[in-house]
Amino acid sequence: MLGAIIGDMAGSIYEFDNIKTTDFELLSKDCEFTDDSVLSVAVADWLLSDKENLSHKVLEEKLLAYAKKYKYPMGGYGGGFLNWAFSPERLYDYGSKSANGRKPYNSWGNGSAMRCSAVGWMFDTLEDTERAAEISANITHNHPEGVKGAQATAAAIFMARTGKTKDEITDYIEEKYGYDLQRTCDDIRPTYDFEGSCQKTVPEAIIAFLDSTDFESAIRLAVSLGGDSDTLTCITGGIAEAFYKSIPTDLAEKALDKLPDEFKSILEQLRKNSNYIQTY
Repeated sequence: MLGAIIGDMAGSIYEFDNIKTTDFELLSKDCEFTDDSVLSVAVADWLLSDKENLSHKVLEEKLLAYAKKYKYPMGGYGGGFLNWAFSPERLYDYGSKSANGRKPYNSWGNGSAMRCSAVGWMFDTLEDTERAAEISANITHNHPEGVKGAQATAAAIFMARTGKTKDEITDYIEEKYGYDLQRTCDDIRPTYDFEGSCQKTVPEAIIAFLDSTDFESAIRLAVSLGGDSDTLTCITGGIAEAFYKSIPTDLAEKALDKLPDEFKSILEQLRKNSNYIQTY
């Protein structure tokens, strides 16, 4: 999951100032974790606390706890999530309310995919991985595209960590989720602009991984596409870490130095209580 956090940090300073090159300083002093990392850690904490039940109640508690503690991360939270967390009465009722009055808001935004990297590490089967990804999305992003984005991301991580080839990952994601992965970063980069949807972020993030040769090149390619850089690169980083099983030590150390102790504690618990391997 550190790979996803590194991706988030690497893209953080380019979210609203895209660059279209792979030639840039990785994890400069201005790079910080954003809401992508905060909510990724929240989902990991949920899985560590409630893997057997996967209840919405515990997931809601974790998302709220982290959002309240880290209320102003770099870049801020999306408007829908802000209302869900802090002003749930403003949301139109697209689904059953929780005991606390919160309800999903039918989002197809890429927030469901950005936060689910831990799901790809916690289960022994692809079926269980996709089921947990669906639950993790549904609490807010219950639009079919929001669910699909989370499932495709978690599935790609599961397949990458369990030894599937890039061709096998491509074939499965295209067939199951209908994403067009028959493009390259060079095809995408010239016209790709800011995009907050799963359907126009997740495929591009996967393609950045598919075009890469190692973890660092995956991060550089993802940032170079532009768009919602922190989220896109967060998704790419999670898959790349699982596939290459190696993160350059200097990048890992820079990222860890920027993280709160409780984030590092969750990473350590994830390593001890799941299929997650230390890749740095």
